[in-house]
Amino acid sequence: MHVRKIPSTGEAMPVVGLGTWQTFDIGTDRAERAQRREVLEALFAAGGRMIDSSPMYGRSEAVVGDLLAEMRTRDTAFLATKVWTSGEKAGLAQMKASAEKLRAPVIDLMQIHNLVDWRVQLKSLRAAKDAGRYRYIGITHYTVPALDELAAILTSEKLDFVQIGYSLGTRAAEKRLLPVAEQRGVAVIANQPFDSGSMFAKVKGKPLPEWAGEIDCASWAQIMLKYLIGHPGVTCVIPGTARPDHARDNLAAGVGRLPDAAQRRAIAEAWDRL
Repeated sequence: MHVRKIPSTGEAMPVVGLGTWQTFDIGTDRAERAQRREVLEALFAAGGRMIDSSPMYGRSEAVVGDLLAEMRTRDTAFLATKVWTSGEKAGLAQMKASAEKLRAPVIDLMQIHNLVDWRVQLKSLRAAKDAGRYRYIGITHYTVPALDELAAILTSEKLDFVQIGYSLGTRAAEKRLLPVAEQRGVAVIANQPFDSGSMFAKVKGKPLPEWAGEIDCASWAQIMLKYLIGHPGVTCVIPGTARPDHARDNLAAGVGRLPDAAQRRAIAEAWDRL
């Protein structure tokens, strides 16, 4: 799989990871757990590492922690989660609970979820990073209106990561955030790469374009993901799925030829014409 360097350290990050919103919020049903384990196995088999979660995602952190322990693959994973509450004490308690659920004394990336009480939480994140409990720290939001505030924070604060909503169908980040992240040396995680799945309705029943093979795409999902990965400012995309076959299809976007700037423009124009 292609990798991108995390700017603050130079550590290599595989370009396709896994989001867990909704898809890993499950109980103890053995069949459901086995299916999610197969998704994780597909991630690691393809060379992926990043698994992104949050306390907002219900039981997802605990399910990920249980499965990684069962698979003995904690050291393979790059675990990213978030703090999603107000107040210093509440934030510290929530982050401690996340580490326990994930069974990870050290979290690879702790993020401030949707900018909730970000000034207070950022102080805690920095102290925990200095103490060795987090390897990287960052901020997140998923909406277009939040891009300006995210860009302003990246300009004024030193952070390792920013996570944003970015897709072929929602490209505002290309003008309003990605240039700032590149300038400031901040790694970018793209969430909602399929606009919560709504993009597939636009291409349902439509054959792949003739040019799909030029960038080694065998599905519309791979075209959508490779458009994002083709941007040099994107470090990792994190599509979420509960289906192993979809996971393998998504992960295949991380290999083969990537679109250059001219091809990305052509993809965007073709999408807008659909």
